[in-house]
Amino acid sequence: MDFKFEVIKQSDENRGRLGKLTTFHGQIETPVFMPVGTQGTVKAMTVDDLHQIGFKMILGNTYHLYLRPGADIVAEAGGLHQFINWSESLLTDSGGFQVFSLAKLNKITEEGVKFRSHLDGSPHLFTPEKVMEIEMALGADIAMVFDVCLPYPSPYEAAKEAMERTNRWAERCLKAHNRRDQVLFGIVQGVTYRDLRESSARVLRSMGFPGYAIGGLSVGEPKPLMYETLDYTVPLLPEDKPRYLMGVGSPDALWEGAERGIDMFDCVFPTRIARNGTALTSQGRVIIRDAKYARDFTPLDPNCACKTCVSYTRAYLRHLFKAGEILGAHLVTYHNLFFLEQVMREIREGIRNGDFQERKREFFSKYSR
Repeated sequence: MDFKFEVIKQSDENRGRLGKLTTFHGQIETPVFMPVGTQGTVKAMTVDDLHQIGFKMILGNTYHLYLRPGADIVAEAGGLHQFINWSESLLTDSGGFQVFSLAKLNKITEEGVKFRSHLDGSPHLFTPEKVMEIEMALGADIAMVFDVCLPYPSPYEAAKEAMERTNRWAERCLKAHNRRDQVLFGIVQGVTYRDLRESSARVLRSMGFPGYAIGGLSVGEPKPLMYETLDYTVPLLPEDKPRYLMGVGSPDALWEGAERGIDMFDCVFPTRIARNGTALTSQGRVIIRDAKYARDFTPLDPNCACKTCVSYTRAYLRHLFKAGEILGAHLVTYHNLFFLEQVMREIREGIRNGDFQERKREFFSKYSR
C-alpha cells in the first residue's frame, strides 16, 4: 500500500483539519499523538498495551538504536517492526536532537556531526548519508531528514546558519534515500525568527517532500511564542501534506497545535512524568506521591475508563511509588497515554462535528494547566 495523506474535513472554526494518513502498515486518523519508543520500546508499556489504547503509530529513535543494539542487528531481525513486534506504523527521527543534546562532545561541520557516545565516549560521525543508511536499515514507514536543532534562545546568525545547513542536509538526505517502502519528511527550522522559518519552508517545499515537520520548538521558549511561531509557519506548508510538530505532547499544546492545523504530534512528556509519579487527569496534573493521597480511595481520574482508573485507587498507586514498585510506573504510564489518546479523539470529534471550540472550552474549564 502506498503512502498517502487525505484531508477529510477542514474545520470551519480554525485551521484544524481531520485527515487520514495511509502508510505501508495501515491507516491513521489525524490529528494524532504518537508515543515515543526511544530504544525500541515505549517505556513501561507492551505492544499489547499500546494496541488496547488504540495507537496506530509510534516512534523509534535513530541515535539510540544506532548505538544500541545497532542498526545492523535490527536489520538482521527483519527491521524495526519485527524486532519490537509492532505491526502498525512506525516513524524514526533522525537523531539530530540527541546528537546535539546528549553527545558528550560534538563538532558540527558541513560534512556532518562528529560526536562521542553518551554511553561509552566512543567517537562517531553522523552525516546526512549515514543517517539515511541507518534509517533505511531500521525500516520505519516514515523517516526524518538529518537536521540541526538549536536551543532557545539562539542568536539570529547561529539560527540562520543552522537553518541553511539543515536545508542543504535535507537535499543530501533526499539524494541518499532510496528505500521504496519508506517515505522521508523534511524539517522546517529557524528557531523563532519568522524570516528564517519562511526561508526554510520555501526551500523545503521546492524539494517536494511527502510530509513536513516543524522542528526546533518546545526547546525552552514560552508556549505563547511557540503558538505564535506556528501561526505563521503552518500556512507556509502544503495543504495536501501532513504537518508534524516534533516533541510536543502536553494536553494544552495538543489542542492549540491541532487548532492551528498540525496533524501529527509526539513527545516523551506523558511517559516521562508518569515514571516520576505524575498523572494527567481531566482536572489537571496529579502528583500521586503527595501525602494527601495516602488515604484517597478514589480512582486516579473519576472520568477515565482506562484499566488503571477502573481497577486501582490513588492510595494504592501512591503506595506503589513510595515502595519503589515498578507496577506504579506501568499503571500511571498506561493512564497518561490513554488520557492523551482520549484528548486526540475529542479533538478529532470536535473537527468532525464542527464544535471544536466548544469542546476545547469545556476541556479547559476543568483541566488545570
